[in-house]
Amino acid sequence: MRQLNNTESFIFLAGAVMMVVGSAANIFLQGWAPYVFAMGALAFVLMQLKQRYEGNNLTIRRLRGIMIASDVCFLLAALLMFANQGNFIGLRWTYYVNYVHNNWVVALLIAAVLQLYSTHRISRELDKEAKKL
Repeated sequence: MRQLNNTESFIFLAGAVMMVVGSAANIFLQGWAPYVFAMGALAFVLMQLKQRYEGNNLTIRRLRGIMIASDVCFLLAALLMFANQGNFIGLRWTYYVNYVHNNWVVALLIAAVLQLYSTHRISRELDKEAKKL
């Protein structure tokens, strides 16, 4: 896996912290929370996409695909967090409550579980690969 330099690592860590702050602030109904979460999610996802795998291990490639799916879920959570601020999409109230209202939490949970799994498994696979060499 390509390693991030110091600046990229700082952006990656700052994005993760901003996502935590944004999600915690959204629970307390702060109006600025979706903006902080979205900026953090975008920084986190972009830095994670810069970490490419150039090898040919099929397991790591599959796990990178899972990691990208979790990145999409992080961005979807940011979008749903903005939609949670009000019904600006123009849906009927019943559809809004059923499909949009507070469902950013579900997308965030799915993303976090996928991220945790893929990160743990990729590190184990990279260790196995390093031992073979």
